[in-house]
Amino acid sequence: MQARKKASWCQLAFQACAQAYMIEIQPRARECFFEDLHKDDQMTVTYQVSGGGHLDIDFTLSDPTSIIYQNPKKDTGTFSLTATKDGRYTYCFSNAMSMNSEKTVSFNVHGIIYVPDDGQTQPIEREIRILSDAIKAVQDEQEYLVARERVHRNTAESTNDRVKWWSIAQTALLFAMCAWQVYYLKAFFEVKRVI
Repeated sequence: MQARKKASWCQLAFQACAQAYMIEIQPRARECFFEDLHKDDQMTVTYQVSGGGHLDIDFTLSDPTSIIYQNPKKDTGTFSLTATKDGRYTYCFSNAMSMNSEKTVSFNVHGIIYVPDDGQTQPIEREIRILSDAIKAVQDEQEYLVARERVHRNTAESTNDRVKWWSIAQTALLFAMCAWQVYYLKAFFEVKRVI
């Protein structure tokens, strides 16, 4: 019984350790990461492009033998899997389609080690697992909102900067037009003498 509780607490500790990363991917580059999983382990990868170009990235996930998921040219994505075999599961972010813009990608990897529930689990342990999952979902949503806020703030600041320069250009054009009109109208009222 004591070993079972220890295994459950180890699972919860691992489950609560969601790993969040932010990487810069250069043009025509590919960044790959891996997780060593055992059969029936679960893993979820959530990603979002928060800067650069058209905010799109190619995502692929492969098991030890083949590609099991592709999500090309998307700005966000989530994929969950339950390992069907032991081995190294690799997930890659590719910026190969971009010629000159680097991309900023933030991603989270969540995994839980499979511990079978044989009916001996205490109700409090089940509730702790449910609460842990709910906290993880809230944390993912918060990270997503922070990344979206960053993108929207950058867009608003860029728009504000363009509006400022456009207003300055219009003001300069207005003063130039006023000066030209004064000069032109002044020429109408000047007396021209013929000798």
